[in-house]
Amino acid sequence: MSHAVLITGVERRRKWTPERKLDLLREAFGPGGNVAEVTRREEISSGLLYRWRQALTRDHEPIGFAPAVLADAPRTTEPAAILVELVSGARVEIRGAASPELVTATLKALQ
Repeated sequence: MSHAVLITGVERRRKWTPERKLDLLREAFGPGGNVAEVTRREEISSGLLYRWRQALTRDHEPIGFAPAVLADAPRTTEPAAILVELVSGARVEIRGAASPELVTATLKALQ
């Protein structure tokens, strides 16, 4: 399904409040978001949404960032189920008793 917009007369230039921009970005890029749906409904280009997102990430620290904390873990005789050695020499050991949520969070943090 294609659609076209015919602008007759003077071209309009809309003003977007920062709050409205954030709402549209959440709707387009958030969980279950759909950029095409938002751009079609609001009659804006997808490039505009991507520019807003780039400006937001450039002006703010990444959303959802959490610093890693290194702690001395008690040593056990149980071998590691997963062992990740980083170039820096740091090691991450995941034992078989670790919960799936902890394993998932740890591996996502290393990406």
